[in-house]
Amino acid sequence: MTSFFELKKNNTTVQTEIIAGISSFLATSYIIVVNPSILSQAGMPFSAVLTATVLVCFFSSLMMGLYAKNPILVAPGMGLNAFFTFTAVLGMKVPWPVALGAVFWSGIVFLLLSAFNVRTYIIKAIPRPLRYAIAAGIGLFISLIGFSNAKFVAPNPATIIGMGALTPAVLTFIAGLLVTAVLVTKQVRGGILLGILFTTLAAYPIGRWWGLEATGGAPGTLVNWQGIFSAPDFSLFFQLDLVNSLQWSVVPVIFAFVFTDMFDSLSTLVGLAEAANLLDERGEPRNVKRSLMVDAFATTMAGLVGSSPGTAYIESAVGIEAGGRTGLTAVVGGLLFLPFLFLAPLLSVVPAIATAPAVVLVGVFMVRPVTKINWGQLDEAIPAFLAMVLIPFSYSITQGIIWGFLSWTALKLISGKKQDVTWPLLIVDVFCIIALILH
Repeated sequence: MTSFFELKKNNTTVQTEIIAGISSFLATSYIIVVNPSILSQAGMPFSAVLTATVLVCFFSSLMMGLYAKNPILVAPGMGLNAFFTFTAVLGMKVPWPVALGAVFWSGIVFLLLSAFNVRTYIIKAIPRPLRYAIAAGIGLFISLIGFSNAKFVAPNPATIIGMGALTPAVLTFIAGLLVTAVLVTKQVRGGILLGILFTTLAAYPIGRWWGLEATGGAPGTLVNWQGIFSAPDFSLFFQLDLVNSLQWSVVPVIFAFVFTDMFDSLSTLVGLAEAANLLDERGEPRNVKRSLMVDAFATTMAGLVGSSPGTAYIESAVGIEAGGRTGLTAVVGGLLFLPFLFLAPLLSVVPAIATAPAVVLVGVFMVRPVTKINWGQLDEAIPAFLAMVLIPFSYSITQGIIWGFLSWTALKLISGKKQDVTWPLLIVDVFCIIALILH
């Protein structure tokens, strides 16, 4: 194990990798319940989507660890599942079996792009200032997700976003954030995991001994026990419609999956690699081609088993911050998904406010590369700034990277610096424009 994952070379240990894998799993495990809750609105059986979600997470994360040897978990992507349900099925009236076929064919396109190194060339085309900005933008984005999950920030009609009410749940989140920050600052091994466990225990009394939960002030409990066992449901296996999904009217759906998933996975891989120094000797993201092949495999498999496309998960940064540096982290995280084919109700024990402090603090880790940007050179600083802030402001990694690329190209060409605009970058720009049209 030490030699296969090159633990010594990456200055890590089996214990550290296991703790990192558990941390990433806890930060990502919400998808086991959230993905079915979204896709079931398209008319798909909740229990069957849950089974499909677990299998995509398990096999894809395992493949990322063993084949690509990167500490990144793979799961059905948030945003992609919303597009599947609300745009394709409910909006465009595409039957869900046909939409699953579109997911499968988009995975095949991913595989071809990855096999012929097209996506690798795209990564190499991303200017370094934009890479640093994407990493920082993702950090801000997942911190916003953490604050939102804890209801620390909430929608506000007057100011778009504002502070949430200081409910018992929010106060518990603040306590968990403080404890987790202290543990991380003191470099306690497994500090993030311990913070998640502490916040879970601290949330137990809410609704039982004192206080109300944060959602609407309605009585309830945050830490819930809903049993242990639930049988897997394989009814969605191979229910995709491969023939009708190739109709001309479905082609825009396939392209939307292709471009959205491509930008999400590219930006996630680049951002995590820059933030964690997971780079090869040329300064490129480590094992990038293999990582992209895994991402393509996850999408193809998702269509076959009954889920929206799979993608590399930014929440993997939680495990990376806990010390994960090799594929062993992804293997551990992937293995932890498998029991939830039968034990899904156990996930209800860990509430959103328990993982929120870890997700928020990962933002500190992710924004570090922003110091490498030359803020005095405005033709690079402005595109970097747009990429960084539009990721959280638009609530979309894709939109941040699109406007970062397009503004970089425009400013460089107008400034007479054509040498800074490579032909692969121009190809990326074309993809960006197509993605905007299909959005």
